[in-house]
Amino acid sequence: MISGGNATIFVSNMDAAIDFYTGTLGLKLTNRFGDAWATVEAGRGLTIGLHPASPTYPAPGTKGAMVLGLEIDEPIETVIARLNEKGVSIKGSITEEDAGKFASLEDPDGNQMYLWQTSFDAAAASEFART
Repeated sequence: MISGGNATIFVSNMDAAIDFYTGTLGLKLTNRFGDAWATVEAGRGLTIGLHPASPTYPAPGTKGAMVLGLEIDEPIETVIARLNEKGVSIKGSITEEDAGKFASLEDPDGNQMYLWQTSFDAAAASEFART
């Protein structure tokens, strides 16, 4: 029924947003229509749509209006160290749950996101669910 989609993030500056999501996080820019819309691919079917701020939509950085989860395929400590080198600070500390390890951060507009390093069991369960 549903074959795709995207997470839309409202941004105050398209150039800064694209630089953060591609240059800092290393995601691939797949479309850009000036300052009206851009998309970046985050792997395994997650498309992030970057939309300019507008009075019709939530203000960029509004807490709780958007949370983006980014699954990572290497140790979370390694990813955090790389992001720290690029000036990104992690909010709080790494938390560990049954599903894996998590760390919170924000984009330049204050939009909340988290990194997720799956645990072995969560990865196996996820693969089982796809079959």
